[in-house]
Amino acid sequence: MELNVNEASAKELLAYYQEKCDEEARQAKKEGRLVCWSAALAPTEFFEAMDIAVCYPETHSAGCGAKKCSMDLLEVADQKGYNIDICSYVRNNAGYLELLKQEALTGETPEKLANSKASRIPLPDMVFAANNICNTILKWYENFAKELNIPFICIDMPFNHTMPMTRHTKEYIVGQFQAVIKQLEEICGRPFNYEKFYQAQCQCQRTVYQWNRVASFAQKKPSPLNGFDLFNYMAMVVVCRSKPYSEITLRRFADELEEKNRIGKYAFGDAENEQHRITWEGIAVWPYLGGTFKELKNEKTVMTGSAYPGMWDFEYIPGDMMSMAETYSKVYLNCCGPQRYEDFYKVVSNSKSDGILLHLNRSCKIMAFLNQEGAEYVNAKMGVPFVSFDGDQTDPRVFAQAQFDTRVQALCEMMDEE
Repeated sequence: MELNVNEASAKELLAYYQEKCDEEARQAKKEGRLVCWSAALAPTEFFEAMDIAVCYPETHSAGCGAKKCSMDLLEVADQKGYNIDICSYVRNNAGYLELLKQEALTGETPEKLANSKASRIPLPDMVFAANNICNTILKWYENFAKELNIPFICIDMPFNHTMPMTRHTKEYIVGQFQAVIKQLEEICGRPFNYEKFYQAQCQCQRTVYQWNRVASFAQKKPSPLNGFDLFNYMAMVVVCRSKPYSEITLRRFADELEEKNRIGKYAFGDAENEQHRITWEGIAVWPYLGGTFKELKNEKTVMTGSAYPGMWDFEYIPGDMMSMAETYSKVYLNCCGPQRYEDFYKVVSNSKSDGILLHLNRSCKIMAFLNQEGAEYVNAKMGVPFVSFDGDQTDPRVFAQAQFDTRVQALCEMMDEE
């Protein structure tokens, strides 16, 4: 069913275009065109230039968590021997891949796949990753490439031990970009389309502009933006930032927030319903998105800050490979402690947060391990209190709502004392 884009709300556009992206990938597969599974922070502008349909396993896994269908897929991964200490995005995706393989080999859809609420995405013809977020990504996609006997295209982005980035680091990454272009030419059997690549870069910048415009409303006090909406709308800047879908959706959402702010309608309604403002550090607990949000709302606590959505602030100069290399490499998880802590301080300060809530995510070690140090750094500079809770991004077995509630209540008491 087609949607009237000019009249639809941002929420309607979000649902429509998310499904449209998946449908385009399914259609590409039916027509014999290439499909790629890509890491969320990899520069897929290269694939847009070659008309390769792209699916994003991390976003797909997050969606499975939010739809509360991740457990079936995790159980499949458990049976395959994937340890619970491995990232649950990987395990969720591995379970889904196994079910797709069974379907392809037997011609019959496994019961867990047939009954799953997970959006259907096709098997990939290649996988693509960059290690600007974690090295788990590399083993994840390398494993799938080996299982399916398909190409693995990888961009090596060295960890930034010092900032600003050195010129030779950026030149090295540009060399990686050139290698990707050569690989795509060999796989597709045709020259790289530099004109479409430039158009994809320009579209990416328009998307990022609207994404940053949305995020800027969290800095207003009181805030018309409920920070949990950043978790939801983040899908657009991840899965289709080089398509007009994302720009259309995010512009509509920013316009709605602007109107809410104009008429005095805020995240929780009236201004007095915002008593506390917090920064949430870490990935959302997708299976308990509703439960975590409701507890914060019960305490009249608005999430106004998070470093996680800001990782997709990919501002660069279209046509300038050095600029693109720097932007994709300086994701805060790929930077040294001092840079990461300072970036986190800016998030807390700019969002006018009164407290910090740290998600000690069993799955994402790279995000969880330095949470404490980052919070201590901000506390020393601003005196902002912080608490932590145990959880996981998509494995519901690792989260306890009662613990979350008591930690939030404790944080609210600390903020009241301040």
